[in-house]
Amino acid sequence: MFKLNLSLILILVVCALGVVSVQHEARKLKMALENERKITRNLEVEWGRLQLEQSTLIARRHIENAAIEQLNMEVPSANHVQIISAGKLNDSQWAELEHAEKF
Repeated sequence: MFKLNLSLILILVVCALGVVSVQHEARKLKMALENERKITRNLEVEWGRLQLEQSTLIARRHIENAAIEQLNMEVPSANHVQIISAGKLNDSQWAELEHAEKF
């Protein structure tokens, strides 16, 4: 009878250790799963950004092609490009702008 009780206690201890081990492994796997879900969400956001960027670039290219082919427009040379600052302009600068618009 004593041997039976001792063997049952040993089996119980082994089973309890197995349960603890399995629970620990399940927690580790759940944390890994949550980490992968977070990475997936970040990748989905990045994918959305890339799709938006691609559609913007395609639209820009489409407009540029239409301007070149249908309207016979071309990119101006560097000496025909003027950069205007956002600051206040004086009268002589306005006169330059009006003169430049005629070309």
